[in-house]
Amino acid sequence: MEKKILDFYKQTSLYTDLGLYKDFMKNLTDDINELCLLQRKQIIHPFAFDNVNIRKQENCFWGDMTKVPITRLDYEDDLFPTAISMISELLRKDNKYYKNRKAEDKIHITCRGEAILLAATLKAKGYSARVRSGFAPYIEYDGVNYDHWITEYFDEIKNRWILVDADEHCPNHRMGFDLNDIPRDKFIFGAEAYLGMRNNKYKAEEIYYSSNPPTLGLKASLRGLFYDFHVLMNDEIIFLHLPKYIQDKKFELTEEEYKELDELAILLVNPDNHFDELQSIWNHETKYRIMSGALNV
Repeated sequence: MEKKILDFYKQTSLYTDLGLYKDFMKNLTDDINELCLLQRKQIIHPFAFDNVNIRKQENCFWGDMTKVPITRLDYEDDLFPTAISMISELLRKDNKYYKNRKAEDKIHITCRGEAILLAATLKAKGYSARVRSGFAPYIEYDGVNYDHWITEYFDEIKNRWILVDADEHCPNHRMGFDLNDIPRDKFIFGAEAYLGMRNNKYKAEEIYYSSNPPTLGLKASLRGLFYDFHVLMNDEIIFLHLPKYIQDKKFELTEEEYKELDELAILLVNPDNHFDELQSIWNHETKYRIMSGALNV
């Protein structure tokens, strides 16, 4: 792996920079499995709020859910979009970062936040690390590939990138593979989903993005494509944002525009092999970086 690529992914973004919390996170355990479990114990995934039975449990994976105020049973991704904001809020509620954190002192974020927080911690420890966006067939829901964000870091001893899913680190999850070293064919990266839709590898109902409103098929794959492009450029944007020209066209692109994205997607399938080309596109194709969504209009 080229040094310039590894150095690039050691850099932090406004989303992964930990500021004055860098040394605190750097000194956490170096065991990747323990680190993921520790992080998972600081966070309640918002899907738990949709399950009334979970909300009534006094002793579940997340702790005593009955102690979580009803006013907090919601997504908090827009409150804590950055690693530093997540850590700041956690330590404000309880100044210990430990597995026994009370349910009412946890934050409620999705896989995006989990992936960013783990990448930030690994960067603090000196690793080359990056977030990846795509779809996870191993999260089983009736054969649908749901959107998912995970983390990737470079192991200099093994001389390769390793995929890790902190969000799925729960004792009752049995994937049939190691969540600390996910086989690459178990995750559908954004570009792969997009090209798969363009080449009729997937049916529209097989690619699903949990946006508001949800998107399916080619529209969902466009989200995965752009989110993965942005995170590979160290820009872990919130998933309320998409390029303005996509939003303005309501995802209805011309064939010429799709062919342009085909070329981008082909490069993204092997991002390290095309690092310079992707950097050039990033620096010159401003329409891919002018975002719309949330307060951006």
